[in-house]
Amino acid sequence: MIEASQFIEHTRQLGYSQYSGVPCSFLKPFINYVIDDPTLDYIGAASEGEAVGITMGAYLAGRKTVTLCQNSGLGNMVNPLTSLNYPFRIPTLLITTWRGQPGVKDEPQHEQMGRVTKDVLDAIEIPSLPFPTEEAQIESVMAEAEASMTERQRPFALIMAKDSVAPHKLASKPNPQFVETERQIQPWGNLADRFTRTGALEAILTNLQGNEAIIATTGKTGRELFTIADRDSHIYVVGGMGTASGIGLGVAHALPWQPVVVIDGDGAALMKMGALATIGYYQPKNLLHVILDNEQHDSTGGQQTVSSTTRFAEVAAACNYRGVIASDSSADLPGLIKQARQQEGPTLLHIKIRPGSPEELGRPTVKPHEVKERFMAFLKKGTQ
Repeated sequence: MIEASQFIEHTRQLGYSQYSGVPCSFLKPFINYVIDDPTLDYIGAASEGEAVGITMGAYLAGRKTVTLCQNSGLGNMVNPLTSLNYPFRIPTLLITTWRGQPGVKDEPQHEQMGRVTKDVLDAIEIPSLPFPTEEAQIESVMAEAEASMTERQRPFALIMAKDSVAPHKLASKPNPQFVETERQIQPWGNLADRFTRTGALEAILTNLQGNEAIIATTGKTGRELFTIADRDSHIYVVGGMGTASGIGLGVAHALPWQPVVVIDGDGAALMKMGALATIGYYQPKNLLHVILDNEQHDSTGGQQTVSSTTRFAEVAAACNYRGVIASDSSADLPGLIKQARQQEGPTLLHIKIRPGSPEELGRPTVKPHEVKERFMAFLKKGTQ
């Protein structure tokens, strides 16, 4: 058994500063230590997949990251780990607990995952080691993890068994900031008055200020944005459906002076709606969250989503966003974009659009890791 400080202070010296995840009782002393240290940063995510998005965003902003989960939630990470971290070449130190470890008494829901935790990591090609239980092991374990992440530019996992870390009582108390949400919610009009997705994206780009980091959700949103204007300030989230908002939060939180715009879709926003609560809690003032809502999974054949009965602006208001705007008027949209961009965030702009996309729509021709590299260079310029 080690003290939380022994591992965390070692990783601090290696440059790790951003932590995000979903707790497990095994992780309790570890997370408590990070929360209690004002020089470290812990973002509690609503889901494990969201945590992967948050640490991806923080990495893009220049931070070394630790992503935490109980192994029962490891399955929730498989999609973003394989469809984002792998193609974009995003390393993170992944610490997963080992509930249901064979031979160790535990609850029945952990039995199967306990048997296959390492097999799951092996299957998605994430190398792993046991989490160190003696101080003398920390340096060699982290040296191997660092070497792997440097060479492969992809995650490395440590599997934490029960009682690996000595108790650490949480001394800090949360002090959430509650805000009075400014609402501007218009009734829906006629379908004919709405922009197409292409028209809405063109209006967004035209009426922003030009210095924003833009994270476009997976599917046709990213494809159309690339077709309209491919810029170093754009990230096209080719996988990890639902994680664009988490990525945006990770960037905005790490770089509070950098304007960040997330362009989401209704299906993606529904998939990880818990991210709205996380954003509302952490209050990134530099974040504008746009949801382009055509009530369809347009990229997969136009199957209906449930967004026709979902009032995203009201959900965001309930989640503590500072401002929420809802409109489907193509005439009003340019002014609303300018307004949303100028006001203090987090702000949600819910835009109803018409279904459909251009025929023979292409895909980004720049490889994901190349998009990552130029996006990081863009963000770095803003810090100089």
